Amino acid sequence: MQLPSYIAGKPVNSGASLEVRYPWDGTLTGSVACVGPEHLEEAIQRAIDPKNVPLTRYERHAVLRRASVLLAERREEFASLMTRETGLAKVETLYETKRSSDVLEFAAMEALRDDGQSFSCDISPNGKARKIFTTREPLNLVGAITPFNHPLNQVVHKIAPAVAIGAPLILKPSEKTPLTATRFVELLYAAGLPGWMLSVLHGGLDTLTRPLICDERVELVTFTGSASVGRDISRRAGYKKLCLELGGHSPMIVMEDADLDLAVGLAAEGCFRNSGQRCTSVRRLLVHERLSEEFTQRLVAKAATYVCGDPEDPDTRVGTVIDEKAALHLESAIQEAVGAGATLLFGGIRRGAQLQPTVLGNVPRTARMAAVECFGPIAPVYPIRDLEDALQFANATAYGLSSSIITNKLEDALTAVRRIQAGTVNVNEIPGYRLELSPFGGVKDSGLGIKEGVIEAMKFMSHVKTFSLPW
Repeated sequence: MQLPSYIAGKPVNSGASLEVRYPWDGTLTGSVACVGPEHLEEAIQRAIDPKNVPLTRYERHAVLRRASVLLAERREEFASLMTRETGLAKVETLYETKRSSDVLEFAAMEALRDDGQSFSCDISPNGKARKIFTTREPLNLVGAITPFNHPLNQVVHKIAPAVAIGAPLILKPSEKTPLTATRFVELLYAAGLPGWMLSVLHGGLDTLTRPLICDERVELVTFTGSASVGRDISRRAGYKKLCLELGGHSPMIVMEDADLDLAVGLAAEGCFRNSGQRCTSVRRLLVHERLSEEFTQRLVAKAATYVCGDPEDPDTRVGTVIDEKAALHLESAIQEAVGAGATLLFGGIRRGAQLQPTVLGNVPRTARMAAVECFGPIAPVYPIRDLEDALQFANATAYGLSSSIITNKLEDALTAVRRIQAGTVNVNEIPGYRLELSPFGGVKDSGLGIKEGVIEAMKFMSHVKTFSLPW
């Protein structure tokens, strides 16, 4: 498979290319054409050309609905490509296509919604016989940079709200997963999206990504990825809007009164799904000390049911991580935790880019993985004394993306909601649970408090204009 970059709907093959290899066995999955600064300039010029004719709300809605239908028809194709790019189990990539369909459907729905307001001006002694109205206008140009861990859904979460609000967008996908992103852009063109509204460009950091970030004509940079890269973007971007959805270190608190079957099931799902490569994956299991031993025993038994193997085998539940370098980093973190006093109870075996689901008991809070995100299928258990101890530890990292608490006590649940420093606190659920429509984002090193999700993304991809009339 050899795919081009696309400038406003036009395929571009520059001669230079980027190869993508299957993390499972290293075979070639495909390649994409790389472009340079002159191609970025052309994409920008095409996006902001005053001759472009904006789509109506209904036209934007229709494009997104057709895209949803096309994606449903090609679900197997997209899932297979994602597996070959990422090494994620086929069951995970099929699920991702369904999440992406939700994004398209919600965006199509919101494209028809007018959130304009009106204000009567005669409501104060200083008022007049007028009315003030609001209308929402799209930004002139959005730059979007997406990660490897959700190669379709993260791309759709950037593009679909932009289409819904009418903002042209230039996409720079991860160099590790460019094929899925390019295929989705082609799908949108097939659904009727005008070329000028969307370009997808592949290239280097200095020749493409940073020039996109720094260009003054790009009014918003929306980025999902690591905290270190997010901070670099914030320093370079200058005077423009930023949406930075960064790393996480999500705690799941399991209280003494928790339903153990529920807690163990959620812990396994939160730690092992998507090969542990979600920004909202459970990174710390904070389990009440009176439950810790039984919880850990049950979790080991549960982990054994997560079949780890060939990502294309339908029975596999845990495939590879993104590459062998990432797996080696995880293996090192496990060995370091064991050296610090943790007990390796299950897993820990690495084969190339694949790491077996791993359960660690009695992990010291001084271990590196207690504070630093380890992006893989690791379930570290930390005993806690009580809720206060759990809350202190939950907040003892630089991150603040998502979290959860497993309890049947409403008072404890509400205390956690109020006191955990994170963008999301879920009760009796995994930290990452959400709708594709609902607000999502973090605080501290997980983000600037600006939310994604279809509705919030449409808001930050636009601005509100007010006008008044005699009344």
